[in-house]
Amino acid sequence: MMKHSSKPVGATIAMLMIAALCLPLASQAQQGPQRGPDAGPPHAMPAPPSAMGGHGNSDGLPPFMHGIELSEAQQDKVFAATYAQAPFLREQEKIAFKAHQQLRDLAASNAYDDAQAQALARSAAEAMAAISLQRARLEQQLLAVLTPEQRQQIEARRPDGAGRPGPRSR
Repeated sequence: MMKHSSKPVGATIAMLMIAALCLPLASQAQQGPQRGPDAGPPHAMPAPPSAMGGHGNSDGLPPFMHGIELSEAQQDKVFAATYAQAPFLREQEKIAFKAHQQLRDLAASNAYDDAQAQALARSAAEAMAAISLQRARLEQQLLAVLTPEQRQQIEARRPDGAGRPGPRSR
């Protein structure tokens, strides 16, 4: 019978334990900084992540326009329309965020007031409605910049020819 040394097994177990302890730290590092209760609106940045509030890429185009070849003049018009709305959207995001935060604080407090809660909920809803309406207006502005052929390309990518432009993965 062959006798195994316990040294390699002990070293292997120790390495496995160290790796297991480091995994949560590695996953936290990939997630980025943790947001605290006073961190501010999630989209607090100087420019919108994309023109339509989705997860755009670095060119600043809304998702429904990705893959569409734009002339330089069209790019300039898209840029101007997108960035012209940024201050308004930022202000509405701040209003909605503050109202939601105050509503959460009120719900958790001993001094809950239903009328105040309704007012905060209404304020948040109005800000979100303003954001949605502004995005719909922007979408129309951007579609007006496109040629008929470019609009056909977008229409062809719509699921069942209805709903929002561009593919949506759910």
